[in-house]
Amino acid sequence: MLSPATFRYLISGSLLVCSLIAGTKSVSPSAPNHRAAPRVYLWDAASLLETRAALARGETSLQPALTKLRAEAERALKLRPPSVMDKSLRPASGDQHDYFSFGPYWWPDPTKANGLPYIRRDGDVNPTSRKNTDDTAFGHLSEAMQTLGLAYWFTTDERYAQKAAEMARVWFLIPATRMNPNLQHAQAIPGINDGRGIGIIESRHLTTIQDALALLGDSPAWTTADRAAMTAWIAEFYTWLTTSPHGLDEQGELNNHGTWYDMQAAHLALVLNRPAEAKKILATGLTRRLAYQISPTGAQPLELARTNSLNYSCFNLEALFSCAQLARHVGIDWHHYTSPDGRSLRAALTYLAPYVDPAKVWPKQDLLAADRSRLVPLLHVYLQQHTDPQLRELYTKFSATSPANARWRLLAHAPFIFSP
Repeated sequence: MLSPATFRYLISGSLLVCSLIAGTKSVSPSAPNHRAAPRVYLWDAASLLETRAALARGETSLQPALTKLRAEAERALKLRPPSVMDKSLRPASGDQHDYFSFGPYWWPDPTKANGLPYIRRDGDVNPTSRKNTDDTAFGHLSEAMQTLGLAYWFTTDERYAQKAAEMARVWFLIPATRMNPNLQHAQAIPGINDGRGIGIIESRHLTTIQDALALLGDSPAWTTADRAAMTAWIAEFYTWLTTSPHGLDEQGELNNHGTWYDMQAAHLALVLNRPAEAKKILATGLTRRLAYQISPTGAQPLELARTNSLNYSCFNLEALFSCAQLARHVGIDWHHYTSPDGRSLRAALTYLAPYVDPAKVWPKQDLLAADRSRLVPLLHVYLQQHTDPQLRELYTKFSATSPANARWRLLAHAPFIFSP
């Protein structure tokens, strides 16, 4: 399965394309909630409609991906819904309902008897940070819910909707197991703090979860009362995100943390039907994120400084492409924006794209090898917006070598219409 960070950003350019495709509105009459486009923001609604129509027509090229998706959904049906109550460690608040995690790159100081305060080793994950806290469970929740949401959308199998709804209720809504709507205690550092703004990057999974729930449509599994309760939870979290000291700290981060903050805040504003707030975030982001983080050469200096520089360059570019998709909902065109000195999404992708080829040597010695295949879906999005024979050649070659059952194929079904 592709990581949540990768396949949330697969299709940002397909909305106009799919509106031009004959048969887009052809849907299964057995699915009452599937006649209208889903209210998704990071996934593309029109692409989802077109893929389902293609599957209904029996398009064989998509069957391997659908078969794998269904197999993963069947496994998800067997999962016990995770909860913040599952962790054995408690946050400093003492409230088990508070989300809690440790900073992953922090280790005991070997020169101190008790190891405190911890010291930072960038890119070197302390395995104990992944145990008995909430971040791993929350990531698993997001993966399972996106699998179930997509499987329900493409098959109308109510079992998938029922399981996705159950998981959402356990994590967010049921009083005995619900998470409090804040990340006050995320990425704590032993001996230094009980949580910090940087931990907000872990709540980026909320955006995928919201899009997954939108795919349930009017399934009886996700009731009107559930939707109202979830909206109330999101509204409370959004208030915390945009007004708390931790939230404001993360908003002020200059690297990928700031980009992912904008993505979350803008997405949740759209979910809450506050487009003016989303538009303000995304209009500011053109210069505060895109133009600031990308050099005229297309490099991302703040990410290149990391010990896993290719991974972080891809990670931040995924966030920038995600913001570009959200910006389409409020009438802002990130894809064709270029600063006076040449900073743009196009420049950033052109800089990274050659490294989709695993034979091409990345100029830095990273601690861990990056998953270069995550560039393929970004190339797809890019080629919906620009004519570029060189990058199209890379896309054609490396999308062809991607497994036939790769999930991104279900989300990237629309054909190219190149810009003039």
